[in-house]
Amino acid sequence: MDDPPFDKKPIARGVYILPNLLTTASLFCGFLGIKYATEGQFESCALAILVSCLFDGLDGKVARLTGTCSLFGVEYDSLADLVAFGVTPALMTYQWRLHHFGRMGFMASFLLVACGALRLARFNVQAQNPNKKFFVGLPIPAAASTLAALVLFTPLLPDGFAEKILPVACLLMAYGLSFLMVSRVRYASFKEYGFIKAHPFSMMVTAILLFALVASQPRLLGFLFFIGYVLSGPIYTFLILPRRAVLPREPQSNTQGDPKRP
Repeated sequence: MDDPPFDKKPIARGVYILPNLLTTASLFCGFLGIKYATEGQFESCALAILVSCLFDGLDGKVARLTGTCSLFGVEYDSLADLVAFGVTPALMTYQWRLHHFGRMGFMASFLLVACGALRLARFNVQAQNPNKKFFVGLPIPAAASTLAALVLFTPLLPDGFAEKILPVACLLMAYGLSFLMVSRVRYASFKEYGFIKAHPFSMMVTAILLFALVASQPRLLGFLFFIGYVLSGPIYTFLILPRRAVLPREPQSNTQGDPKRP
């Protein structure tokens, strides 16, 4: 038997380790956020959550680009996400504002952990038939990043508003984010690159402008970005998607009684 036209080189062992190192970095940032939350350093905890979200996005991209996706990596990533985006933001919000509501605030924090775990379990079960365009339910990193952005946005609020309205808003947000994580609401996954490949220069200019805009007011625009993403799911699912499902039918021509047509 003839040899194959080319030999497939095995992937270096270091390439397999790299995605798991990034996942470990995400887990470390989440654990560091727990330390900050217990010490009352809530802004540092919020920054740790956002940095953990960055590493969480990188590990999946690196695994796909290097062809090193594995079942072990998927399970390890989910466990790290539960700590970094479930336990850490739940503890942060409880220590920050929700402890004022007693048992109700404690249950709101617990729901963030429980619904985040359910969201990750459902995602792993549905991983065999993924939908590249949409996520089913709010991704747990987005929920955690929204709470982190709220903590960073708070210093811009007036003192009276922060003391009276913010605790109630935080409680409602915790329950709302928990519900959205286990809901059937669709959220854009940003995994389709067809439009980007078709207009690379325009998308590059847009990305630079957005980066400069957010960098100018990171606390305000970062919070608005995550709130906009959270609201985009219900708007698309309940307003836009039903209109697309009901397509207008083309009028059928009536040929009966017309002698000129067969």
